[in-house]
Amino acid sequence: MATTLLYLVIAFILFEFVLTKTLSWLNMKTWDKPLPAEVKDLYDATEYKKARDYAVINNKVGTISATLSLVITIGFLYFKGFAWADDLVRSYTTSPILQCLFFFGMLSLASAIISLPFEWYETFVIEEKYGFNKTTQLLYVTDKVKMLALSIVVGGGILALLTFLFGLLGHIFWLAGWFLVSFISILVAMFYTNVLLPIFNKLVPLEAGALRASIEKYATQVQFPLTNILVMDGSKRSTKANAFFSGLGHKKNIVLYDNLINDMSIDEITAVLAHEVGHYKKKHVLQSMVLSILQIGFLFFVFGLLAENNVMAEVLGAKQNSFHLSLVTFSLLYSPVSLITGLLMNLFSRKNEYEADAYAKETYSAAHLISALRKLTVKHLGNLQPDSAYVFVHYSHPTFLQRMKSMQD
Repeated sequence: MATTLLYLVIAFILFEFVLTKTLSWLNMKTWDKPLPAEVKDLYDATEYKKARDYAVINNKVGTISATLSLVITIGFLYFKGFAWADDLVRSYTTSPILQCLFFFGMLSLASAIISLPFEWYETFVIEEKYGFNKTTQLLYVTDKVKMLALSIVVGGGILALLTFLFGLLGHIFWLAGWFLVSFISILVAMFYTNVLLPIFNKLVPLEAGALRASIEKYATQVQFPLTNILVMDGSKRSTKANAFFSGLGHKKNIVLYDNLINDMSIDEITAVLAHEVGHYKKKHVLQSMVLSILQIGFLFFVFGLLAENNVMAEVLGAKQNSFHLSLVTFSLLYSPVSLITGLLMNLFSRKNEYEADAYAKETYSAAHLISALRKLTVKHLGNLQPDSAYVFVHYSHPTFLQRMKSMQD
């Protein structure tokens, strides 16, 4: 039974790799197709070549990284690397909580070491070459240290508590785990801008002026409960720009990247925010939160059914089961279901994007939102006609052309 499950896991890992690389290959071929008339004027010849070259180098590095990850993962499974790591942590402690923390700490450290050269190359070679990177080496290291500290404190704390609850509650553990992770997800959504984001970025209120007046006028017009408008120093890491709002209930913070303010007109920025307000008005944020909580509950329920079965350890080559081994095996066995739920969530997300665009068109201006999206697409060197299958599997947003056509209808 365990051997059969192991080969099924390996087969799916290989299937997912082949599927992903095939879709990437199809997507790369679209760069050589003639552009549709509606978007052929977005890039000049030089900029289009630059965008294509950017996609090509990212695809090459991504393929090398994914192939290395594939080889290591299958090798670790086939040669019982997880069992070896489990034996190692058991030789140092008998505490299930410490075993879990040490086990995932070792795996996380190994993963970070393997991925570090690729991340460094992407940031300081690729992003630098194509004019995106603003991150200094000191800032990069500082970010890594902060992320490590957060992972240890927050991630380690959650793991420790889940391990404790698993040992304490047994087969009804899934209920406690569902509640705990859902509660943390809600807290993050509520306090992300006020607590987590300032750890990495500086946030200041948008100064009085024409932009603030335009945003406040629009928020009043559509009865959006705006609490504050903040500017984030996104330009210290990248020239890529964005905007979003955060918070639950009746307290909403709008966050603008500083480079967004520099790159767009007042009307374009207001139109982008009208799109974000559309998500709130259409209850997309609430719907996504509910779906996420239900999905978390389903995950914990299935995990609870399987976690105490010793086959979960045997799949990895270990003889004695534990919470951390069951968690690894479950994540591998659940991957096919995760692929399907990911497709469904992307469908749901793309539907919501169309609805938010329609709201911005109705309450502010389709022309200004289209203009803003054009600028973002070109500035980010986006693909103007990505492969439809690639979009179906990977895109949480419709393509620029699809959104433009939808708003022009």
